[in-house]
Order: sequence, then C-alpha cells, then structure tokens
Amino acid sequence: MLAVAACSRIAAPEAGEDAQFFEILEGEMPAVVTVSPYGGVRDTLWVERPFGSIVCASSSYVACLSAVGCDSVVTGVSGLRYLANDKVKAVEVGYDYAPDYEAVLNLKPDLVVAYATSAVLPEPVSFLRSAGIKVLVLYDHLETHPLARASYVRLFGALTGRLEEAEEFYTKVSEAYHAMVRKPDVCKKVLVNIPYGDRWFIPGGANWFTRLVEDAGGEVLGAAEGESSSSVVSLEKARELAGIADVWLNPGLCRTREDIARVSPVFKDVDIPIIYNNIRRLGDGGGNDFWESGAVRPDLILSDLVLILQENAPVPPDSLRYYIKVAD
Repeated sequence: MLAVAACSRIAAPEAGEDAQFFEILEGEMPAVVTVSPYGGVRDTLWVERPFGSIVCASSSYVACLSAVGCDSVVTGVSGLRYLANDKVKAVEVGYDYAPDYEAVLNLKPDLVVAYATSAVLPEPVSFLRSAGIKVLVLYDHLETHPLARASYVRLFGALTGRLEEAEEFYTKVSEAYHAMVRKPDVCKKVLVNIPYGDRWFIPGGANWFTRLVEDAGGEVLGAAEGESSSSVVSLEKARELAGIADVWLNPGLCRTREDIARVSPVFKDVDIPIIYNNIRRLGDGGGNDFWESGAVRPDLILSDLVLILQENAPVPPDSLRYYIKVAD
C-alpha cells in the first residue's frame, strides 16, 4: 500500500481557464488580438480571408491546426523531423538559432506563427515582417492553466475560418477535463523531472503541469508558490524530496530504474514506489507527442495522471496515451 500525506495545495494566484494572452474579435471581418505578457502590448491581426498557408514555429501550433482539420494548411515547420503528425506535408524552415529564411520566403506563406520568450521580439520575426511576411507572435507557453493552453485551438480556428469547429473541439476537451478532476482529502506526493547535470528543474506552483497534477489528485514537491516558470533546486534538495515522494513523473528519457541510475547515480538507491514517464509517443525523429497533441488534449494527459495517481495500481498499459511505467 502506498503512503499518502495530507494534501497541502499551493496557494498560487488563480488565473482561471481563459487564455490571458489572446482574444478573438468576431464579426464580418474577424480578428485575433494577442496580448504580450511583457507590458501588455496588444497586436491585432485582421483575418480578411482564411489563411491557407501557415508556417509554424512550434509543433503545438501544428496540433491546433490538425484539431480543426487543417493539416494541409501547414506548409512549413520549425523542427520538422521532430513532428509526430505524419499527415502534415511541410518543409523544414530551420530553428530559432538557425532560421532558414530562404525556405520561408520561397513558400510565400499567408502567415508565420511564432513565439517570443522576452519583451524583445526574436530577430527572425523582425526580418520576415520587413520582407512583407505576416507574422503572428503568440505567448501560449506562458499560460498557466492546461485548458487555457488548449484554447489556442480557437485562435487557429479563427485564422482558418473554422472557428465553429474549434469551439466544438475545445468544448468537448473542456467538458472531458472537468469530468476527471479529482479533489481528494489526501493527495500523492509527486516528484517531477530529472537532473540535467547538477540542476533539477521543478515546475512552479502556478505552472500548467502542476495544475494537471493537482487536478489528478497529486501535489508537485518543491513547486515554488505563485511561480509559473520552473525553478532550480540542488541535487541534495531533490534527493530530500525523493525521500517523501509517492510517485515520480517525467524522468527524462528513462525507461527503467537502471536508466535513472545511469543518468544520476545519486538516485540509484531511491525507492519511489511508482515511476511513470511521458515518452509513450516518441516519433522516429525523437519528437514527443506529449508536447504536440498534448497541448490541445490536456484531458487525455489528465486521464493518464488520474490512472497513475489512483489507489488501485497497477495501471493497464493500454489505458495510457502518453505515459509508460518505468520498469524495475
């Protein structure tokens, strides 16, 4: 029988399920409005007609387009070989640090959808705009609720003239998610991730993945209160947290406890009862569908986590979509 402790929820500010960084203006000529988290700058993109050729800087954007039946609209992808969706026929347009401008310009896309990680727009955004290419900059990665992240399917529905289909898709995902939320009197103590060198990143108390774990009936150990980004703890601190963990999630690419010991020998003798990893759906190129389709299907991730954190183990492997049990 697993040990459980009284659940101490992190008192993080509740942003709610609605996306904070985009809006849709419906009308004869709809528009997408993005709101920068860095100062609140608003940028409006009018949709004069559905965009029929879109270059995506993130696989999660491909997933949004696929969800509304627009796989064929994707003509270019950054990191194409990592894409899990084999229905998409697109060209490689390079990476953040090595964009292939010629490939993008040759495609003559209606729109490039990119993202920014600071108040300063990435250089490729400025270059492409100066070349006459429309670029929409999103901040979906900074949303703090899993459903807020999934709601970007609505944005892509608006861009492609399929907002009705997007609304229907999102409503089904949201309803399925809410139907699975658990509010136990006690919750499982959950250790997340694995060290990279001597640094261990733990998602903050206001992080979307922390919310998923909480909604499945767990508590992320070491999560910094009120923080949406990950914080770094020492290996000594992580070892201390491991000593009270009931479940370990997402230990890198490890499939066995021996793999974990090789990655970090200091955890060789740690006896966490249950270890699961989100690497069930890895593509041939090394991409992980957890980060792709999982962005628009948090209900399926939550379903996995509920099964993993439930009292009645073991979990039938075929009942999980994104997770595998790390072998003893």
